[in-house]
Amino acid sequence: MKNYIQPGENITVTAPYDVLSGAGALVSKMFGVASGDALSGKSVTLVRVGVFGMKKTSAQAWTEGAKVYWDDAAKECTTTVGTNTLIGCAVEAAANPTSIGKVLLDGAIRA
Repeated sequence: MKNYIQPGENITVTAPYDVLSGAGALVSKMFGVASGDALSGKSVTLVRVGVFGMKKTSAQAWTEGAKVYWDDAAKECTTTVGTNTLIGCAVEAAANPTSIGKVLLDGAIRA
């Protein structure tokens, strides 16, 4: 294939805001976990596939397999749909209160 460029699990993009290594970042509808620190407007590599321990809305209980959304204003994962962006699903239950939930990212771009 002459048109193949790269696998796409890790993608280098322009950081939409200051982001720390291991934190989520949303670039339009593309979500990933930063593999390193980056300042807004600088290059950052996002990991788009895998299971990650992610900051979550502490006052929520998650069930295994629940849809997980990215709240870009709060910079955390949530099970609340609203205007948030679907990023994956919960790999296991997470209690209320708890600040970290395990999220499966599949790399899909969602409208």
